[in-house]
Amino acid sequence: MTTARSEPVWEPLTGYRDLGDEETLSRSREFHDLMKRRRTVREYRDRQVPAEVIEACLATATTAPSGANLQPWHFVVITDAEKKKRIREAAEAEEREFYHRRAPEEWLDALAPLGTDAHKPFLEHATLIAIFAQRNGRLEDGRTVKHYYVQESVGIATGFLIAALHTAGLATLTHTPSPMAFLREICGRPENEKPYILLVCGYPADNCVVPKAGGVRRPLAEAVTWL
Repeated sequence: MTTARSEPVWEPLTGYRDLGDEETLSRSREFHDLMKRRRTVREYRDRQVPAEVIEACLATATTAPSGANLQPWHFVVITDAEKKKRIREAAEAEEREFYHRRAPEEWLDALAPLGTDAHKPFLEHATLIAIFAQRNGRLEDGRTVKHYYVQESVGIATGFLIAALHTAGLATLTHTPSPMAFLREICGRPENEKPYILLVCGYPADNCVVPKAGGVRRPLAEAVTWL
């Protein structure tokens, strides 16, 4: 049985205002000045981020575009100390396997200037946001629907979230232990969701240090082509 397709309902674009070239350029440069100060941080204070701040940043993330506007993401905010401890233990177990057995030497050589290893104490000190990608979901009428462009959609939403957290004055770190099946179990998420990224956020520790190599960016001319 074929279900009749819904016809689009159009509405006027609201909220957009042409700022003019001068203001547009000024805003773009201000945003770059803000974002270029973002660094990946691995040392955090034991200070809780207000829930209202996290909610506001997540609200920004959910404004991201997605395939067919199906919004194939779910965010789990973890502040419970016991759950964070379980996540750290599971993540460090996978990371030990990675660093000592699974990672090729070329990969380890690339990571060496960043000073990373299997030790992840930040997972207990900061606020954690587990981001899940949904293979399918349910429509308002109860029907199951396949999600399209899932990786791309969740990646864009994650970028929005990182930018929002940085703009709010928080430090972040993207953590991707592989595999991450333990996250779905600890967070109690269903089988149709796959862990995408464990985003760490919070306040840098006093006397926090970051690897100098982590702040080096390729020249724009090497990253961009104009045609």
